[in-house]
Amino acid sequence: MLSTSTRLQLQKIAGRNSIRTISQLSYVNPPTHIKNEQVKPFTNTDTKDWDLLRASIMKFKSSSLEVPLVINGERIYYNNSNRSVFAQSNPACHKQVLANVTQATELDVKDAIQAAKEAKSKWYQLPFYDRAAVFLKAADLISTKYRYDMLAATMLGQGKNVYQAEIDCITELSDFFRFNVKYAHDLYNLQPVQSAQGVWNKAEYRPLEGFIYAVSPFNFTAIAANLIGAPALMGNTVIWKPSQSAALSNYLLLTVLEEAGLPKGVINFVPGDPILVTDQLLASKEFGGLHFTGSTQVFKQLYGKIQTGVVNGLYRDYPRIVGETGGKNFHLIHKSANIPNAVFSTIRGAFEFQGQKCSATSRLYIPQSKSEEFFRDLIGTLQQQKVTPVNTAASPISGGDLHGFMGPVIHEQSYNKLIKVIEEAKTDPELEIIYGGQYDKGEGWFVGPTIIKCKDPKHKFMTTEFFGPILSVYEYPDNKFSETCDLIDQTSMYGLTGSVFAKDREAINLADEKLKFSCGNFYINDKCTGAVVAQQWFGGARMSGTDDKSGGPSILNRFVSIRNTKENFVELTDFKYPSNY
Repeated sequence: MLSTSTRLQLQKIAGRNSIRTISQLSYVNPPTHIKNEQVKPFTNTDTKDWDLLRASIMKFKSSSLEVPLVINGERIYYNNSNRSVFAQSNPACHKQVLANVTQATELDVKDAIQAAKEAKSKWYQLPFYDRAAVFLKAADLISTKYRYDMLAATMLGQGKNVYQAEIDCITELSDFFRFNVKYAHDLYNLQPVQSAQGVWNKAEYRPLEGFIYAVSPFNFTAIAANLIGAPALMGNTVIWKPSQSAALSNYLLLTVLEEAGLPKGVINFVPGDPILVTDQLLASKEFGGLHFTGSTQVFKQLYGKIQTGVVNGLYRDYPRIVGETGGKNFHLIHKSANIPNAVFSTIRGAFEFQGQKCSATSRLYIPQSKSEEFFRDLIGTLQQQKVTPVNTAASPISGGDLHGFMGPVIHEQSYNKLIKVIEEAKTDPELEIIYGGQYDKGEGWFVGPTIIKCKDPKHKFMTTEFFGPILSVYEYPDNKFSETCDLIDQTSMYGLTGSVFAKDREAINLADEKLKFSCGNFYINDKCTGAVVAQQWFGGARMSGTDDKSGGPSILNRFVSIRNTKENFVELTDFKYPSNY
């Protein structure tokens, strides 16, 4: 235990009014060079990058990777055990198995709980410098040594073209790890602003008691990194259930973290049946919090189970629930808009990565006077540029073209759901497919970009999230812009992202005000996708999630429990106050 004089001396040396970790004998700042990782453009002249990428692709194509459970640092494979296996296939070539993924049993989940519990005290008592160093090193490894392996694993396993993979598993992922260190440092420095004479006050940012359950989606490797990385950085231990459709890239991410110095048991990798894994974890008294990205319906179910556990006295604390789910995101075009910009932005927003982003443009509102021009340019661009997923579009299989704009949807379940939507649109008199509607599963799960005009602005196609390359559109009277803003706000249960396109500042200001609560990320003359860490903090409210803003400082608050300490240096000589005499 440090003496008071030693504490005061350390305080003086640090130039701060707080000392955080006693074992940390020097005050440190994060590196000053933390900034957004630059996206490699992969142009035709970047021959070295293409060669290195192709080499990594061939490595993953040559054989199926055996992906184990990782519990307390121990790798557990399905071979010679009673565990089952899940075959993760290439969505562009569903006959190609990329990874054989071991599935957790109930006993494995219980072992993961124990491992997280045992690793907790040693991990959180490490100086912040040491915890931060793991994630800073991992970011550097991903953006250098493992860049092309991460790209190949994400492209093959999750159906991304090279640019979509680059902005996901390299730049955004690295940004999460680096900027979270900066945000954590700033949070630890947030201390009481007053201490009375003879008193020293401080705030400690403890990790939550128990483990964090991280449930990650298929569509972004970077999201998985943040779901596990944010709570772990703050001293928590994590049990991670990755998406079955992203197990290859997610396992590679874990191995990078291990190489960066992550201790055993801090992050336990537990792929398996979602119901089995979840029921075991939420039934544990050690459950401390949920960090989730996925479907709205699943999040509601988890939320309900956790609240039932609270009511029944199952948990030690009120578990923290942090979730980001779906959206029915909008583009609102005003008659003053730059139409070419709105067209190109809509193509990107609705169809890049096959519309499989929670922020993807899913509904569009166009004034009647601009409708003909907008759709002529939109459809013409799609046709002329061959913006369509074909067997060689974005698939690196069989010598395919790596330069394509679109690729496959993630799996057969998604494919079947989307073609059902398209076929329904063909027979509904309230709907008209004005472009696309093609699909093909001969080699991979390919669904073409599809644009559906709706007569009724409250038709279910204007309210339902499809999570695919399907855009619903509605033409509104030019003089009903204000009413259309109200319509957008009231139509959907979601509140994730949205954009307005206009030159008229009065129109922009009107939309800004009327759509204040319709989305957590609002864009002006830009597509409604592509939030950048530290630039646009990401997250929505309503049924889109808890709006805790990944990529910003506020999310780290959700994974700490603050203790305030008051130390008194002046001893009392009487119990009475002056007014008592």
